[in-house]
Formats: sequence, structure tokens, C-alpha cells
Amino acid sequence: MSSSCPSSPIQRFPPAARRRDRAPGQCTKCWSGQRPEAALPLHWPARLPVTRRALATAEWARQHNPGSFAKLRADLFAAHFVLGENLEDPAVIDRHASEAGVDLDSLHAALADGSADAAVVEAETVGRDCGVRGTPAWLVNQQLISGLLPAAEFERLAKYAAQARR
Repeated sequence: MSSSCPSSPIQRFPPAARRRDRAPGQCTKCWSGQRPEAALPLHWPARLPVTRRALATAEWARQHNPGSFAKLRADLFAAHFVLGENLEDPAVIDRHASEAGVDLDSLHAALADGSADAAVVEAETVGRDCGVRGTPAWLVNQQLISGLLPAAEFERLAKYAAQARR
């Protein structure tokens, strides 16, 4: 669905401009550049790893190395859900970050000083301010959709969004 707002390999709500004059769930700035369709197979791992470092890496790259972000996000998603790689392993994250063109020295400095994690906290705060209470979350025609829904419901939402654009 082209109106989804992926901002990281796992979580699905981006840092957005804070708008106090809007009701929760009605943020107006949606991260753009996402793909209109999912192009990866999804294989749930037997165990869900702690992905905070991967999230911090992706959010730091989005803010400080935006040209690398789309590839990094897609590669980390594939690493976790397609290839079964361990996103708790810093070497796995570093390999994907390096391949995406992220400056590893700057990234490591941001991870060490806490600024990369602070960027994730900021994104989570903005999401909560906009009504996000869990992941995944999408913004469809200024309506917040939370939770993993059945495919038929996503198809209905996609048709609704397409009609609303006309």
C-alpha cells in the first residue's frame, strides 16, 4: 500500500513533524520514498531478537545518511525476515550498513554516545503523539491503521485509498 510509512526495518512509523493542532492519528508529514508494494517474502523467525541496535542504526542513517537509508532498511528487513540473519549481532548490522554506504565510524560514534538510540526514542515519541500504540502502523488518507490486519482488510484499505485519491 503506497500510503504506508516505513521508517525502519521493523517498526513502521516515521518521525513526523509535530502538529499539536491535529487530533491523534492525523499527522500530516509522512515519510516518502517507500515502495508501493512489498517485494520481499516474509518468513517469521522462530525467535524475535532484540532489534534496538538495528533500529538505532536505521534511524541514524535516515537522519544523517539519507542516501543509504532505503537500501539499509530493505537489507535489514530481508536479513531478518528472509535470510534469517541475527539482528542482535553487531557484525550483521555493520555489514548491511557498510553495503548501504553508511559511514561506520560516524555510526559507531552515534551508537556509543547514545544519539542513535535517542533518535529512535524521538521517533517513538512522535508516533505516540500521533496515536500510534504499536507496530505495524500505517497512515492511510490521514487515518491511522494499527496492527497486523488480514490481507483482505489491507486490500479493502488500498481500494479505499485509491478511490480517495481520485
